[in-house]
Amino acid sequence: MSLEKALKTLASLGLSEVDAKVYVYLAKKGPHGKKDLASAQNLTKHKLCLILDSLVTRGFVLAVPEHSTYYAVPFEKVLDEFLKTSIKEARDLEAKKQAALDAWHSTNVESS
Repeated sequence: MSLEKALKTLASLGLSEVDAKVYVYLAKKGPHGKKDLASAQNLTKHKLCLILDSLVTRGFVLAVPEHSTYYAVPFEKVLDEFLKTSIKEARDLEAKKQAALDAWHSTNVESS
């Protein structure tokens, strides 16, 4: 998969462009510390920390605090996480739909 296609795939799944770039950089270049990563991605340390926190929370990047490094989880696992999230969201939406239909039917509204 080309770099551009990987970035587009991640963006289409909900990552911001800059989040996707940081993830792909780590996935391709291996573990990096914040200072090197901020420099390589031309980001302020503050902005990078926000991005890394988001990626770690989502499970796409792992932090190794004792070495102050971050590394990307395999791309396949990232896609699996997106799939799990989408399935959960679909199930939640289905439950909301059913609750709304139940409420609608219980109002005894006559159709015209």
